[in-house]
Amino acid sequence: MLDLDPVLLARIQFAMTIGFHFIFPPLTIGLAWMLVIMEGLGWKKKNEIYTAIGKFFGKILGLIFAVGVATGIVMEFQFGTNWAEYSKYVGDIFGAPLAAEGIFAFFLESTFLGLYIFGRERVSKGVHWFSIFMVAVGSTISAFWILVANSWMQTPAGFIIQNGRAELTDFWAAVFNPSMVVRFFHTFLASLVAGAFFMAGVASYLILKKKESETAKKALSFSVVFGLIAAILLVFPSGHEHGKQVAHTQPEKFAAIQGLYTTQTGAPIAIFAVPFDNPPTLKAPIEIPGLLSWLAFGDVNAKVKGINEFPREEIPSLFLTFVSYHNMVLLGMYFIFLMSIASYLLYRKKLFDSKKILKILVWSIPLPLIATQLGWIAAEIGRQPWIVYKLMKTKDAVSITVGSGELLFSIILFFIIYLMLGSIFLFLLIRKIKQGPEPIKDKEAIA
Repeated sequence: MLDLDPVLLARIQFAMTIGFHFIFPPLTIGLAWMLVIMEGLGWKKKNEIYTAIGKFFGKILGLIFAVGVATGIVMEFQFGTNWAEYSKYVGDIFGAPLAAEGIFAFFLESTFLGLYIFGRERVSKGVHWFSIFMVAVGSTISAFWILVANSWMQTPAGFIIQNGRAELTDFWAAVFNPSMVVRFFHTFLASLVAGAFFMAGVASYLILKKKESETAKKALSFSVVFGLIAAILLVFPSGHEHGKQVAHTQPEKFAAIQGLYTTQTGAPIAIFAVPFDNPPTLKAPIEIPGLLSWLAFGDVNAKVKGINEFPREEIPSLFLTFVSYHNMVLLGMYFIFLMSIASYLLYRKKLFDSKKILKILVWSIPLPLIATQLGWIAAEIGRQPWIVYKLMKTKDAVSITVGSGELLFSIILFFIIYLMLGSIFLFLLIRKIKQGPEPIKDKEAIA
C-alpha cells in the first residue's frame, strides 16, 4: 500500500481543479469587455459587421461562461471538504468575499448573459448593449471578490487572532489589503490580453479559411490594437508595480522568483538562468547589474534580501517559482512583440494578406492562458509553506478526517471528468468557430 502524503494530495487536487477553472474566467472577462465596445459601435454606427461579431463571439462567450461556472463550483466546495482546518481558522474572513462573489457578481453576470444571448431582436438596442455591459461588470466584480480572498491569503490585514481563530476587525482593511489593488489590475489586464488573443486568433483563422472575411477582418483589426494596448499596460506599469509590491510585502517570494540567493546591494536581474534548489544556485546566468534593485526600490544601489536571509523551512521551491515567473515574463514580452508587428502590418494594410502572421496568431491563442497559469503558479508556490502568509502553514490547514485514499480517488475522478468536459468544450468551440459568423444580410449597412 502506498504511503501518500494527504497534504500533497490535497494540494494536487486543488491545483488541478483551479488550474482547469482558471482557463475560463480570463476569457470571459476579456471577451465581455471587447464585446461591450463592439456592440456599442454596432449600435451607434448602425454597422452590421459589429453586430455580426457580437452574435458570433457572444455565443462563444456563453459556452465559455457555462464551463467556467461548472468548474468554479467544485473549487469553492473544496475548502469545506479538503481544507476544513483552514476554513475553521479563517472562515469568518475568507467566507465573506466568496459569498459576495456569488451574491453580487455571479447572479448579475448569469442573468444578463441570458438577456444578451437570447434577447437580441427582442429588446431595444440600448437594453441589449446594457446587458453585455452588465456581463462585463459582473465578471469583473466576480474576479474582484475572488482576488480579495486570494490577496488576503498573501498579505492578510484587518483581523485579530481570538479564541484560536482569525476574526475580522476591519472589513475594508481586509478587502484592500496590501496586495489587492495591484493584483486585481494585473489579473484584469491579463484577462484583456487573453480575450484579445482569442478574438485575433479566431478572426485570423476565419480569414485564412475565407469565411465571412469582412466580419473577420473587422474583428482582427480591433483585437490586435486592443491587445497591443492591454499587453503594454500588463507589463508596465502593472507588472512592474506588482513586482515592487511583492518585494516589499513577501521578500522570500521575491528572492525566489528572481533567483536572488544571496543578499546584494545593486542586485542584478537574471534574464536567463537554470536554477537549482540544493544548494541554491543559478547556472549559466545572463544578468543586468543593478536592475533588480532599481525595479524593487527605485535605486540601483538598494539592498535586496536574498534567500540566505530566511529560515530554510520558510523558503519556497526555487526551481518552480523561478521558471514559472520568468516564462510568464517572457510570454508577456512576446505578446507586445507580436501585437506590435500585427498592428504595424494593419497600419500598412498588409495584415490580412500576411499568412505567416495570421497563422502565428491562430497558434498563439492559448499562450495568454498559459501565462496566467504560470503567474498563478509563481504566486501560490512562492507563498509556501504558508497557506495564509505568516499566519497558518499549509500542512496545518488540511482536513484531518479526509484520508489519502479518498483524496487519490477524487483526483482520479476529477481528472476523468475534466478530461471529458474539456474534450466536449473543445469540440463545441471548434465546431462553432468552423461554422463562422452569420452572413451579413444588409451589405449596404456595413460602412
